[in-house]
Amino acid sequence: MHTVVVGTSGVTASDVLAVARGGARIELSAEAVAALAAAREIVDALAAKPEPVYGVSTGFGALATRHISQELRAQLQRNIVRSHAAGMGPRVEREVVRALMFLRLKTVCSGHTGVRPEVAQTMADVLNAGITPVVHEYGSLGCSGDLAPLSHCALTLMGEGDAEGPDGVVRPAGELLAAHGIKPVELREKEGLALLNGTDGMLGMLIMALADLDALYKSADITAALSLEALLGTDKVLAPELHAIRPHPGQIASAANMLAVLKGSGLTGHHQDDAPRVQDAYSVRCAPQVAGAGRDTVAHARLVAERELASAVDNPVVLPDGRVESNGNFHGAPVAYVLDFLAVAAADLGSIAERRTDRLLDKNRSHGLPPFLADDAGVDSGLMIAQYTQAALVSEMKRLAVPASADSIPSSAMQEDHVSMGWSAARKLRTAVGNLTRIIAIELYAATRAIELREGLTPAPASQAVIEAARAAGVRGAGPDRFLAPDLAAADAFVREGHLLAAAESVTGPLR
Repeated sequence: MHTVVVGTSGVTASDVLAVARGGARIELSAEAVAALAAAREIVDALAAKPEPVYGVSTGFGALATRHISQELRAQLQRNIVRSHAAGMGPRVEREVVRALMFLRLKTVCSGHTGVRPEVAQTMADVLNAGITPVVHEYGSLGCSGDLAPLSHCALTLMGEGDAEGPDGVVRPAGELLAAHGIKPVELREKEGLALLNGTDGMLGMLIMALADLDALYKSADITAALSLEALLGTDKVLAPELHAIRPHPGQIASAANMLAVLKGSGLTGHHQDDAPRVQDAYSVRCAPQVAGAGRDTVAHARLVAERELASAVDNPVVLPDGRVESNGNFHGAPVAYVLDFLAVAAADLGSIAERRTDRLLDKNRSHGLPPFLADDAGVDSGLMIAQYTQAALVSEMKRLAVPASADSIPSSAMQEDHVSMGWSAARKLRTAVGNLTRIIAIELYAATRAIELREGLTPAPASQAVIEAARAAGVRGAGPDRFLAPDLAAADAFVREGHLLAAAESVTGPLR
């Protein structure tokens, strides 16, 4: 099994994916253990002094003015975890919780939090055992960290609350820890606070969304190329020299992908032989411009994620010179913004894909295809309602594109009077990514059927490879009306599991 070693300088996106989705094991580097011990010495020294230090010997948030005596500090750390584990609503997905815990461990190992090495090791042990704390949908405002979600994770480290075992069964956390030989932690000064105070949930969801969107943007280029073929469009608009004079990197890459898929097509350009069509519609001709703008948004979001992965987000933090200082680095604005940007870009990509599907189904705009791609129009409805489903998904995408980060709601008696809502931005982006996959799947379903209906014309080799792979995967082709939902589910799986991309790349080579 793959092992991820956590040091003091952060982790990579591939590390997060390996742990969250691949079940990779975690080890702490010797460097990280040494940094943890050194920072803890600083915290212990400050805890012994009579002067109050925030997070070490005081209350939290609006209660930070109270100095806490030494005999109550262990209780203080337990209490903050218990009281902050106040989430409600449906359970959050296992991969999200694993990413959340792993990213908090990453920050703990930076040596800036003052957490003892044994606490960090317990975090790794819980992840390695396949134990997943029960975390709920609601409870984070994206400021002072993803507080409630992280608190539910910390509660598991204490042997309290509920967690899911590697067998998928939810049990009391204490029982699960005991079954795997893991001793619950007894928190000391600052440790409870340090386990709660980070942007880890929203960052984890951003990293997974970026991985999914990377594949979906390539998939969208493929389905756009298939639609262009089915509509007998021209590939001349994809020429590199046209995109070089507007040098947005994403646009150039998207056009190159479409051109690679269309290489050798016998369907493109036929409209030039029979006017009056002079240009293809925007949804076809401008596909690289729209998908390319989204790709560039993804690139910006990836840059933000990389910076956040290299960050140590906690309050207060332990500095190398021995100071323990309060700060505002827990504010989720940088991550929240790009989560919202991605939802906007995904909505627009879904919107243009739906317009191409609608064009394929409209006999007045499809250039010779039967109405709704039906076998016997009137008796058969064809893909009429598949487009309805796609339109409903697009409408939902537009609602999900409304930015969460533009909102703020005060909390903690106005001490935390401006928040990022980054967790909410991340949750709606996950829904948007799932919907975008379905939208692309419906375009794939319509375009492959339309190409097959172009009798006597030969599609590009890459398009043919996609059609053959789709049919082998249960994405059925033209014919009389049938129960359509299973076909669409097969198309969804074909896109989501990477088979569409793999089929095209078996001919084109790696797409950009």
